[in-house]
Amino acid sequence: MPTITVQLLEGRTLEQKRHFVKAITDAAAKTLDCNPGSIHVIIHEIRKEDWATGGKLWSD
Repeated sequence: MPTITVQLLEGRTLEQKRHFVKAITDAAAKTLDCNPGSIHVIIHEIRKEDWATGGKLWSD
């Protein structure tokens, strides 16, 4: 039972997330030779004020 955890900045639409988890599931099932129904995908959305790159918050 593979579990894939993804961290994304907030702001994606529900439709984008649906397409994303389908693509991840399909790729993992093919690569790992397992049933897509056994794959779990967990999305953690991070607020832009809680993520920084190069010493600068994404919200700035």
